[in-house]
Amino acid sequence: MSAPDLVLVDARVRTLDPARPHATAVAVRDGVITAVGDAADARAWRGPGTETIDLGGATLTPGLTDAHSHPVWGLEMFTGTNLSAVRDLDELRSVLATAERRDGWVIGFALDHNVFGGRPIHRDLVEDVLGGAPAFLRLYDGHSALASETALKAAGIDGPRAFAQRSEIVCDTGGRPTGHLIEHAAMDLIAPFLPRQPYAERRDRLVALLTSMAATGLTGAHVMDLGGHDVPGLLTALEADGDLPLRLRLAPWCMPGATPEELDELVRLQARSGRMWRVGGVKFFMDGTVEGGTAWLEHADCHGQGTDAFWPDPAAYSAAVRHLHEAGVGTATHAIGDAAVRHVLDTVEALGTPGPRHRIEHIETVPDDQLGRFAALGVAASMQPPHTAYTRADHTDEWSKRLGDVRADRAWRCRDLREAGALLALGSDWPIAHHDARQVLATAQAPRGAASARHGLTGLMALEGLTTHAAAAAGEELLGGRIAPGLRADLTAFAVDPVEAPADETEQAPIRLTLAGGRVTHRG
Repeated sequence: MSAPDLVLVDARVRTLDPARPHATAVAVRDGVITAVGDAADARAWRGPGTETIDLGGATLTPGLTDAHSHPVWGLEMFTGTNLSAVRDLDELRSVLATAERRDGWVIGFALDHNVFGGRPIHRDLVEDVLGGAPAFLRLYDGHSALASETALKAAGIDGPRAFAQRSEIVCDTGGRPTGHLIEHAAMDLIAPFLPRQPYAERRDRLVALLTSMAATGLTGAHVMDLGGHDVPGLLTALEADGDLPLRLRLAPWCMPGATPEELDELVRLQARSGRMWRVGGVKFFMDGTVEGGTAWLEHADCHGQGTDAFWPDPAAYSAAVRHLHEAGVGTATHAIGDAAVRHVLDTVEALGTPGPRHRIEHIETVPDDQLGRFAALGVAASMQPPHTAYTRADHTDEWSKRLGDVRADRAWRCRDLREAGALLALGSDWPIAHHDARQVLATAQAPRGAASARHGLTGLMALEGLTTHAAAAAGEELLGGRIAPGLRADLTAFAVDPVEAPADETEQAPIRLTLAGGRVTHRG
């Protein structure tokens, strides 16, 4: 073979390739793995221009892929005052009173539903500390927000409205908006009036974010949105200046009411790509969130909510999935509640013909009778273990209280799905949770809050969720996810062995090296 560009030596290589599970050296040329072997092999591979990196006994794994992230659209959500550390209403009021104003607005994000202590979310709880400033506070789930009276007036929101999708302007008994906006259509009414990010700032923030992701071992992300019509242009412009630190696979949204022409446009979008990014698949929503009362449940939650699908006509969702399936386009559907999960599985089962991979995102509560259907239908499960941190083991959090003990005990059944034979891809859902891939690995092994420890994965299962299973969920198992000749040179080197180390050690472990497309994107 031609001499490699790069040889990695003195590594404990976990290839996740059954043909050769272990090695100590890897060769790379033109962004592709060309050889896997030992120290003697490495000496024979080297040529005059070969760079050698001694990993000093670090554990080298296939590059980690976050199977559910929002690095572009999420920058819009991750703007303003970070409210993630706020724990109660008094603290929220104190933070808002001194929060930075941007073009006169108070913008906040990552506000926990539990802050309100069971009270209905209402602008009156914070209005007096804002000094009349318009405010828009996103709750951590990304599916709801609190707007102040001034913000509502700026957007012309003065009462309830009907939407083509599951969305609501919450109003009091007199028909006056409380400021609580539930789901995308309602929140989007405010969006045109918010301060805009300059293009240069948006570009620089994206590069910085992707670079920080690479520092946690990430080499790629399944981006569950297109982040706006200008995003392909933004990524193309970034690649004109250099290479992206991560490999990005973007899935544009298909919303209720999509016409056949709009579905065909989603098919055409699949051709858009760059060196390190491509459009791949289409994202749907079958429901919202448990805390917001918009998860589609087989039985109503404790507030009598959760019995409606995000698509007012679920059959129209199924028809849209069929349209894309017949065009060879895979889908990823947000389905948190048990009724939503069941409907997506029913939809795939009804397709009746082989085709692209379909997947379900989140799956926060699922009954026993649905577990085996994932493997039987070839549907990938895509789950986000860090979300468990928003719940509590004693079920006093809003998520658990809404569902009740029986359904809360079925929270994040990662282990049950794996043992039922399902493909299980893992991710963070940044900015809903931190993007640190080590945190995903750790919480997959040691779930937090309402998720029982019995649902925890082994170290190997967790690693597979960010490598082999993530690749398979995207239909890319022949391109990456393993360390083998001919596959992408996306590689991550840990100071500890993530398969054998305790979860808390993995979470804090230094990343020695990250390689994406054969390029060093992080060196520890």
